Amino acid sequence: MTSHLHSPFKFCPQCASELVLKLQMSEERPTCPNCGWVHYEDPKVAAGVLVLREREVLLVRRTMEPCIRQWSIPAGFVNAFEDPQAAALRECREEAGLEVRIEALFDVLYGREHPRGADIFLVYRAEVISGTLSAADDADQAGWFPLDQLPPLAFETTRKIFAKLSQLPR
Repeated sequence: MTSHLHSPFKFCPQCASELVLKLQMSEERPTCPNCGWVHYEDPKVAAGVLVLREREVLLVRRTMEPCIRQWSIPAGFVNAFEDPQAAALRECREEAGLEVRIEALFDVLYGREHPRGADIFLVYRAEVISGTLSAADDADQAGWFPLDQLPPLAFETTRKIFAKLSQLPR
């Protein structure tokens, strides 16, 4: 059973009564004892692209915490009502200046690494179809790196992606 003590809600948004933790659908959730409103926390979802060229991978260097000045695949949060594949394509365009085509779903990773992080991370294999490599948005560098000479990687999820990739046949 999970306790939702990290909920941003302390008072009911409908009647302003103080919320209490109450067992709702097998979990303790902030619940209004007056009107019955229940807070269900939705997961944050991120999407990114794993773009390979020969034995190199596309990476971008982060300009924001957490993991500032460390490298990751182009990725970011999925906006409300946005298709996760479209989000992955958008992030690559915004962070690396490249248009890519999704080839396949590579992995789905779960687990929030930091308070502002994603709970679910969808990683797609993609190939470049156009564009000029140029860092922008929340990346200050973008480049191609040999798979056996990766720079300092941001996030455990990034390291898991490369661990899985190393297990695949070449």
